[in-house]
Amino acid sequence: MKKALLLLLFIVITSCYQETSIIVEGDFTTSYVNDKESVPVIIKIESKITGADKYEWTFEGGSPSTSSLKNPGEVLYDKQGNYTIKLKASNADGESKEISKTVVIRDGINIDFTPEVLKSNYPPVEISINNNTLGEGLTFNWDFQEGIPVSFSGKTPPNIIFTTPGEHTITLTVSNGVESQKVTKTIVVAPLLVSIFSYEPKFENDDYQSPVTINFTNKSVSAVKYKWTFQGGNPSVSTEENPTVIFTSVGTHEVTLEASNDKTNQIFKSIVTVQPDTNLRILTNIKLGINSAHNNNNIGAMFSTVTRQVYKANEINEQNSNLIDIVFQGLNGNLAYNKFISPDQVNNYGFLSLKNAQSTIFVNSQNLCNCGLNFTEAQFDAMVNDTSIKALNISYSAAGEQQFGFTYPRIILFKTQDGRKGAIKIKYMVKNGTSSYILCDIKVQKQ
Repeated sequence: MKKALLLLLFIVITSCYQETSIIVEGDFTTSYVNDKESVPVIIKIESKITGADKYEWTFEGGSPSTSSLKNPGEVLYDKQGNYTIKLKASNADGESKEISKTVVIRDGINIDFTPEVLKSNYPPVEISINNNTLGEGLTFNWDFQEGIPVSFSGKTPPNIIFTTPGEHTITLTVSNGVESQKVTKTIVVAPLLVSIFSYEPKFENDDYQSPVTINFTNKSVSAVKYKWTFQGGNPSVSTEENPTVIFTSVGTHEVTLEASNDKTNQIFKSIVTVQPDTNLRILTNIKLGINSAHNNNNIGAMFSTVTRQVYKANEINEQNSNLIDIVFQGLNGNLAYNKFISPDQVNNYGFLSLKNAQSTIFVNSQNLCNCGLNFTEAQFDAMVNDTSIKALNISYSAAGEQQFGFTYPRIILFKTQDGRKGAIKIKYMVKNGTSSYILCDIKVQKQ
């Protein structure tokens, strides 16, 4: 009986028991990595699902496109659009839950615009803009530094005018409603047009005596074309950038330069004054050293009336040795024995020989030459042309070649190898040991 009661109790208990299933519940969240909502976009997914042991994820338009992990982590989207993320979570009890969420992927901002200079960059400069920035739902805001207009809202702005020389920025700010990007480009407006020039005569014409050859240097700014007019010049007109012109008529000559570019033009004028031809070159304060000063490279003893330069021993070379036509010999620091000597005779007077040396006749002592010469200091000082000197009979004589002592002022006459006559006036003789020297003026025919 007892056994029967226990059996009955077991049957009642087991018949009343029912198995309870595990419910799948919870959700998942999505977030934009680095808060970046425009392509490329990374979506981070975090699952908060409980009760599931199987996960079936589908990522529309994403990479990867599926996953079976509870937490699939990050999904990459590289195209704009609205995409669905689906999850089906289930367990062995047959319980399941499906969840769908939409993520919005916005167009990436890739600013692409090109400013184009119309005509030229000389002011005023007109700029057109080609905006190749792609994307839907974008807004465009433009800023034009010192431009006309200074700003614009819209994809394609009107042409912009810049009038001020220098650099100007063009800035485009593009927004997709969530993010903004900005790109700045620079255009350069050239300086304002200026017409201006300078001029300089050829070295041998630096006294502006007729005929004078003048080199014109164009210093115009922002010019591309030039129109010159030379009153009394040859040529009388020119379109060269830097012309060379010969003036033969004595007096003032107006020179006009009209400089232009494709926007404007400007005229600049100047005056060239041509002096009468005196056929006389006047050289002042020429310092010539004694032999020791020359050979020690302190003060040169050799001079060229062509280059108008004094040469020390270490400055003489093959290019200038044949141009030297005056040589001073000072035997000692007391300046007691001095003479001017012909360049082709320098090796006989304590100097090294000159290559292709000139032959110059000197009359060191007019009173000894017995040649009828008596050219005075007063005549030298008064000489403004070659009239008084060209009639002189300057020829070689042993007596006239003789040395002179410490006596100044003093006049020495000479004739160069090419027949030009001249006079030297020794103004001072300075005793300074091995660096003693004389200071003189020279007047010589140009031709």
